[in-house]
Amino acid sequence: MNVLITGGAGFIGSHLAEAMLQDDSSVIVVDDLSTGSLDNIRPLLGRKGFQFVRETIRNPTTMAALVDRCDVIFHLAAAVGVQLIVDRPVHTIETNIHGSEVILDLANKFRRKVVVASTSEVYGKGTKVPFSEDDDTTLGSTRYTRWSYACSKMVDEFLALAYRDQYGLETIICRLFNTIGPRQTGQYGMVVPRFVRAALRGEPLRVFGTGQQSRCFCHVADVVSALRRLIDCPAAVGEVINVGSNEPITINDLAVKVLALTGSRSTVQHVSYEEAYGRPFDDMLVRVPDLTKIRRLIGYQPTYNLEQTLAQIIEYERSRPASQRKD
Repeated sequence: MNVLITGGAGFIGSHLAEAMLQDDSSVIVVDDLSTGSLDNIRPLLGRKGFQFVRETIRNPTTMAALVDRCDVIFHLAAAVGVQLIVDRPVHTIETNIHGSEVILDLANKFRRKVVVASTSEVYGKGTKVPFSEDDDTTLGSTRYTRWSYACSKMVDEFLALAYRDQYGLETIICRLFNTIGPRQTGQYGMVVPRFVRAALRGEPLRVFGTGQQSRCFCHVADVVSALRRLIDCPAAVGEVINVGSNEPITINDLAVKVLALTGSRSTVQHVSYEEAYGRPFDDMLVRVPDLTKIRRLIGYQPTYNLEQTLAQIIEYERSRPASQRKD
């Protein structure tokens, strides 16, 4: 199989590229390195069947040549991370919407199956827990820039489904719930790498808001396994599918768990959203997926629990030079 991964130098994309190479697929990674890192795919450079192209997915000429050479597309390229979204809302909207327009248009021209990575953020402030794929969504006011990300990914979903309905394009939409694991950066606000690196440095773990907001964290290996299996599942075509774990933990309890697993003497420091982001901020209190559909489609079940995943992340961070443990 010839695979094209957009955003393949990012956290999830690089793990997916590794896994597809192990399946004897040929892999092309395209990434402009705006949030991805060459370090993530450095071990793959020079390997048979692997190619890296540094380019924006918004360049239709380059992307047409790459789509022509592939059998399937994993469209992971996006502006992600709450801090980036708050700081660069124009970049977020343009990257997510226009990038998907280019990819879906070319996928349709060349008749390539495409998996579109979406996000649990599209559920917004919904209160019906767990979140099911057909539930209504409730976004906050447009004056809160964080919702621009959710809105842009909703447009991506609408567009992918429209291509399916109007042209018969084989599209699969995966809503990812808080994927974590080795190589994830905390630079753009991801909470787990921020906590682990702070704990290892002996610095306070900064919890935004009350810390009572809860999330379900899923090991990147489980997410990658799901993506690989869904691309080969005919019944997944045309579907929106939750991917993640369904074991919630509050951010306060997460901080306590990280301190216990690292043996750190760091303290927990609560910081208001305005202090953290420099402006008013609207958050989701609960984010738990209903996994009924993905279980029915591919028999999905996460193989890593949170403690196992955190232990891997801590081991990975400890193996890196202290100078590289930056948020």
